[in-house]
This record gives sequence, structure tokens and C-alpha cells, in this order.
Amino acid sequence: MTDPEAGDAVAFAHRMFDLARAGSELLPGLVDKGVPANLTDAAGNTLLMLAAYHGHARLTGQLAERGADVNAVNDRGQTPLAGAVFKDTRDVIVVLLDAGADPDLGSPSARDTAAYFEKPEILELFERP
Repeated sequence: MTDPEAGDAVAFAHRMFDLARAGSELLPGLVDKGVPANLTDAAGNTLLMLAAYHGHARLTGQLAERGADVNAVNDRGQTPLAGAVFKDTRDVIVVLLDAGADPDLGSPSARDTAAYFEKPEILELFERP
């Protein structure tokens, strides 16, 4: 027999991931009320990772301010910064770097991704003070 409370928790978590993908302004308040800032899905993607990958710079910053790990690595070795580089979302890249994201983490790293896609302007962002 399945535990109905466990099913409710899984459904709730899925809603949180959907809010991150959509860039919902509700999510920071929910984190303030107890949703774990580093909640991960079955593939190891965090709320911040999903917000960053989907181009939501403001939400990415809000989650980082609430303790979400900007250097989290998912089950495929990807970081939020590498995802933002892949999607070429400069505003998200800057937010992540300002929050302490390391361009050399992950596989491929954000630096490797920028080099592969020949994005010298992104590589320059990694070198700023």
C-alpha cells in the first residue's frame, strides 16, 4: 500500500520544480516558509539550477540569497553556470558569478562550454574581478 502523505510530498515537490522552471515570484516566499533552498529532483537538479537553465535571473539570485548552492552539480555533472552558458543567458551568468559560482566545476565546466561554443565574451566574464 502506498503512503498518501508521501504521494502528497512528491506532488508538492514537483510543483516547486515547476515554479522554478516558470520563474515564479512565489518560490522565494515558499523557501522563506520552509521549502529547502537546495531541494533536488530525481536527476539531482536543484530549484536554482532549473531557474537558471530557464533564464530566470531574478529568481536565480533570490534563491542564491536564500542559501541555494550556486555550485551544485546534478547527476549528469552539470552546474547551474554551465547550463546558463549553454543557454547563453548573460544576465543569469552574471547573477551566478556574483553569487560565487565557479566556472571550472562540473563536466563539462562552464568554461569548457563557453570555449566549445566559441563564446569569448562569456570567457571574459569569468576573468573579471
